[in-house]
Amino acid sequence: MSEFIVIQVGQCGNQIGSCFLPEILQEYDVKLSHDPPSKCSKRDKTDLQQYMYSFFNFGTKAATFDTLSDLLRSNAKARFLCIDMEDSVVARFRAGKFRDLYDKKCLITNYPGSGNNWAEGYCSHGPKYKQKILNAVQYVVEQCDNLNGFLLLFSMGGGTGSGLGTFIVKLLADHYPSVERFIVCVYPTGTEDVITAPYNMAFATQELVNSATCVFPVENKALLDIVFRQTSRYCDRVSPFGPFEDVNKIIVDMVLHLTSGSRFGGKMNIDMNDINTNMVPFPKLNFLLSGFSPFVLKYVTSKHLKNELSLMASSRSCQLVKADPLDSRSTSMGVTLLGRGKFSVNDMRNYVDKLKTRLRFAPWSSKAVKVGLCDVPPKGLDFSVFSLSNSTSVLNLFDEVLSQFMKLYKRKAHVHHYTAVSEFDIQNFKQCQNDLNDFIQLYRDVEKIKPFTFNKR
Repeated sequence: MSEFIVIQVGQCGNQIGSCFLPEILQEYDVKLSHDPPSKCSKRDKTDLQQYMYSFFNFGTKAATFDTLSDLLRSNAKARFLCIDMEDSVVARFRAGKFRDLYDKKCLITNYPGSGNNWAEGYCSHGPKYKQKILNAVQYVVEQCDNLNGFLLLFSMGGGTGSGLGTFIVKLLADHYPSVERFIVCVYPTGTEDVITAPYNMAFATQELVNSATCVFPVENKALLDIVFRQTSRYCDRVSPFGPFEDVNKIIVDMVLHLTSGSRFGGKMNIDMNDINTNMVPFPKLNFLLSGFSPFVLKYVTSKHLKNELSLMASSRSCQLVKADPLDSRSTSMGVTLLGRGKFSVNDMRNYVDKLKTRLRFAPWSSKAVKVGLCDVPPKGLDFSVFSLSNSTSVLNLFDEVLSQFMKLYKRKAHVHHYTAVSEFDIQNFKQCQNDLNDFIQLYRDVEKIKPFTFNKR
């Protein structure tokens, strides 16, 4: 059974993580205090909860866990590392409802934070806390029997998430090179509340290109668009507070879809390790667009018929980044489709046929569509479709990151905050600019590749 270690870094990463754990428990049908009574039979629940090893270690394993109290009596510990250079968010895990599910050895904090400075997180806090982080990682790794990969959650805009988060990714690449590193990172493009966010996003992107196995970026503005579109469609009034909870829930639901093939049974399951093999044709083109349908938000539950899901998961409106894999100007290097719940092979074959009429594939990958079927649907749904695309339409994101970076760097604005960190070299700015340009050019080159032709004799 596949096992994952979740590493959440910085304020944003830990806020997503605080939503992640209860969603995991609900998906495994563990009743929390305000949950409605379960409709699962005892046998169904036993079949479902046998997969809880994916995210938990157990002292004693019961047949089933009806409530959170049952889970705590088994001395269960979540394989979560919570790291932040401020204590405010992580402190809630020490005192909150799920405090006994967190291992205290896996909570790492500092004061007063990274000051919204990538250099402070990467060059200062990284080396300072390197050994402590490695000890915590080793402690959790040694409790695993079949470690499938590391799942890292952080924001690209702040100092701790972008700086220390990418330092940890490189640390894992150096010390656990054979274990996959899957990164879910939030880009605040267009919604930044930090003036130095363009620098932080650029430096962090540069690191992920070289150290991550696969990156699943999400953009705040894409998430907010999804929330407002869903709530305005189904609700008369949109709460000003609800969208922020729903934004985190969308990210968590994406991760649950992403890992479902490794965690549950299915006729044609997709293991997480298959994603890298099938979706990343060149080492540095490892940023994958994700989308799924339907969305289930806190304030609205939408109902869809199965045939309505056909192209929705791959459409622009369901992407977690402002990009459109179906755009005729974009080139797809690989697609993965996962049907969860009541889907048949014929359902997915029909879906693939529709998709192929809309996608422009790279010449070498005209059949690069991997299909999976997972028996267990998301909580509260009968079925859903999850889509991953390695598409050049992701260039919209990187063009925006580079453009914002250059607006600041041309005027050398705020550069002194970074050079004040002794381990940071001012030449890193120029190197970052060059690396991002080279990275973007790799995608441009893919778009320019023409179909192969053979001379007839």
